Amino acid sequence: MATISLQGLVKRYPNGFEAVKGIDLEVCEGEFVVLVGPSGCGKTTLLRMVAGLEEISEGEVRIGGLVMNEVAPMNRDIAMVFQNYALYPHMTVAGNIGFALKLQKVPKDEVRRRVESAAQLMGLAEMLDQKPGQLSGGQRQRVAMGRALVREPVAFLMDEPLSNLDARLRVQMRAEISRLQRRLGVATLFVTHDQTEAMTMGDRVAVLRSGTVRQFDTPQCLFDRPADAFVAGFIGSPSMNLYSVEIGPGARSLVLGTQTVNLPASLFETRPGLMRYTGKTVIVGLRPEFLHLDGAPDEPGFLAEVNLVEPLGSEMLVHFSVDGAVVNKGESESGDPPSIDSEGEGVAKVVATVKPHPGDRLRFSLPAGRLHFFDVETQLSIWE
Repeated sequence: MATISLQGLVKRYPNGFEAVKGIDLEVCEGEFVVLVGPSGCGKTTLLRMVAGLEEISEGEVRIGGLVMNEVAPMNRDIAMVFQNYALYPHMTVAGNIGFALKLQKVPKDEVRRRVESAAQLMGLAEMLDQKPGQLSGGQRQRVAMGRALVREPVAFLMDEPLSNLDARLRVQMRAEISRLQRRLGVATLFVTHDQTEAMTMGDRVAVLRSGTVRQFDTPQCLFDRPADAFVAGFIGSPSMNLYSVEIGPGARSLVLGTQTVNLPASLFETRPGLMRYTGKTVIVGLRPEFLHLDGAPDEPGFLAEVNLVEPLGSEMLVHFSVDGAVVNKGESESGDPPSIDSEGEGVAKVVATVKPHPGDRLRFSLPAGRLHFFDVETQLSIWE
């Protein structure tokens, strides 16, 4: 078993652009760590640097305590699963799974044993004589996993291996990958742009933005205590509603558009930092899952007009607008100041016990403990 340690990792291109900006990260023995973020955030570049497929500008990559900067990819004792699976179409399933072992000149009997063992584990035992063109997407993905598994590496690297699968198969395969990884206990670094995938699979998740790690924590901590407005808006589906609001006198209320929302005194016992923002503008975050149409009268609440209703069976998404409210979407991709949208549109995910219609004016409430606050300038969460 081994750890993967990244220390001050930088990727700088000849034109001066930095795709990765001094990232420190550690994957412990047996841990499943997910890199997630929007397109262009540097997550695949970072993975390729660990694999040795991308040159390192600054910093160190250590695997099992050994510096790997100058070690060839084939000598790093890692296995990588690619987005397109990279299977050889002219080879059988057995040939694809055992190809790396043949390159390493592993004895034929040992190759056969390890191929059959991996095929059994991946549910491919009856398909060893078939070729990739005869397999479904999920089966090809299993072959790619089997090829990585058979090498018995000290670490797995996976670059969006589920992105080419349909929605139902993605759910099935992410569960299979998670079970397999836990059974093997191998340090794994997994890249995805899908935050649901990240939240369901990772022991810890690193949220990347513009070449930096914005937060590295357990999935639950990312959801409950996002470090900044970007993480808050990125983690969760639907995304957190973010509004620019003014904290009222005595920090006992906030002004949302044309409405004043009263806040309980108990809120400031857990968020004393809010007292510094009396009379100032902050960003308030409202998770769609915790907005209620039938909440307690003493819970913070506001009136909104229904714009659209999307039925989801037992739940529904209610899109709404708040008079005069300003949506704060967080900083732009370039790192510019936060962008705003004066339409004030948000979304709530509610139980389908009532059937609101477009044009209805409803009161939405939210437990005070579920409110999130962020500094407008730094975008950082306001807690202490």
